[in-house]
Amino acid sequence: MTMKTKRYNFIKIGILSLLLTSCSDILDEIPDNRTTINSAEKIAELLVGAYPSGAYAPFLEPMSDNAGDKGPSAQEVRVNEDMFFWRDHNEVGSDTPAFYWNSAYAAIAQANQALVSIEELGGGIEFDALKGEALLCRAYTHFMLVNIFSKSYNPNTSNSDLGIPYVLEPETVLLKDYSRGTVASVYENIQKDLEKGLPLIEDNYSEPKFHFNKKAANTFASRFYLIIGEWQKVINHSTVALGGSGEGSLRDWENDYRPNTYGEQLLSYSSSNEPANLLLVSAPSTFSRTHASARYQLNGNKSVEIFPAANATGKPWSYNVFGSNDLVLNIPKFIEYFRVTNQAANTGFAYTTFVLFSTDEAILNRAEAYAMLGDFDNATADINSSYALKTIGYNATTDVLSVSDIATLFEVSDTSQFAPFYNVSAETLPFINAVLTIKRTIFYNEGMRWFDIKRYNMPVEHTDFNGNNYVLTKEDNRRQVQIPEAAQAFDIEKNPR
Repeated sequence: MTMKTKRYNFIKIGILSLLLTSCSDILDEIPDNRTTINSAEKIAELLVGAYPSGAYAPFLEPMSDNAGDKGPSAQEVRVNEDMFFWRDHNEVGSDTPAFYWNSAYAAIAQANQALVSIEELGGGIEFDALKGEALLCRAYTHFMLVNIFSKSYNPNTSNSDLGIPYVLEPETVLLKDYSRGTVASVYENIQKDLEKGLPLIEDNYSEPKFHFNKKAANTFASRFYLIIGEWQKVINHSTVALGGSGEGSLRDWENDYRPNTYGEQLLSYSSSNEPANLLLVSAPSTFSRTHASARYQLNGNKSVEIFPAANATGKPWSYNVFGSNDLVLNIPKFIEYFRVTNQAANTGFAYTTFVLFSTDEAILNRAEAYAMLGDFDNATADINSSYALKTIGYNATTDVLSVSDIATLFEVSDTSQFAPFYNVSAETLPFINAVLTIKRTIFYNEGMRWFDIKRYNMPVEHTDFNGNNYVLTKEDNRRQVQIPEAAQAFDIEKNPR
């Protein structure tokens, strides 16, 4: 299949996000004004805006099997409803696919300008860490775009599956020709940027949790290699991110969160002081206001399904599900910061901080990779590490699971539910099921479940308040979020429906 070349004005779609980026005054213009970027310090400031300032959880979570219907008395949120029914959503405000697309390409423009500026200044050791960060930002942002707006990676089809434009240069003209390329070509470029940038990453940031520090970069690498099936690399990078076993670095929900009030949990979850948090982003978002009350979120049935009375250890999860009824059931994870832009009118933008990478992900990526290599002992050890800190009254002597326990407790009767591009043996499948089940609980409402659904090609069934069922099959083209209308208007090929 030959990819048709498309035109798209990436400057226009990025302007809104760039205006919201918290760079210094000298960088408030689109980065084509390169004469002002003449030092390592200014490049570092430019890279503050090289992370997508858009939220994906608000539109990916309702697409997944984590979402239930709270009923007609719940808050109606258009993007939440459209994505629950897998419709193409065309609004452009915060928390929408279009906003994420725009903010992502704006971030890529910042990263590309940083790379060009480094080259123009002669490069060298002084700029190596900045170059590494710019490359990681460019790789990560394209990685997120291709996983949201394209089919999941599959070496058998990715040479023909539509990708997303991989932009390698700053904008220098108003209109430029771009090709969506293929999923395979996008992944090739991501891998080049990742492998070139990762060795250059340092931890010399004033706010390391808001930058690609070494642990965050290695967790990103473990996620990337997990998707393409390079298991030993997943293990290697996860181990670096965890500092070895991971002891002392995972989120301790039982001791540090469960005893706290709702407000205290909110403050702690996305805090830069939380050891488990490796990379954070503050994005224009009102998700903190809607995640509990939007109609298609956590209802009673989903609460029991995701946070059962007993997990595999036989004891309950440590998560407090707050809310007196279906209309407000939630787990506190999202806190809002309101940035006032007009003091007199008291107007501005709502921001929410999101966790992009954590040690909890790194250890479960490693567990999955161990299982795929047939190392069930180490896979089981990592699974136990996750349960230990998120189970009420966990006893390391009596509650630890064995390899045979996992094989029995997570036996899969319908193997057709899991259909990745690679073969998963019958012996391995219970361990994969265990990891995905744990991740579903730990990362509830963070959008992570959707990526597991896509890479394992799992069907999704939704049931509305009246008992009507809707199924998103494995082959359904709606699994690729539609390309925003503004991009289509500039002749970017839309996804088939």
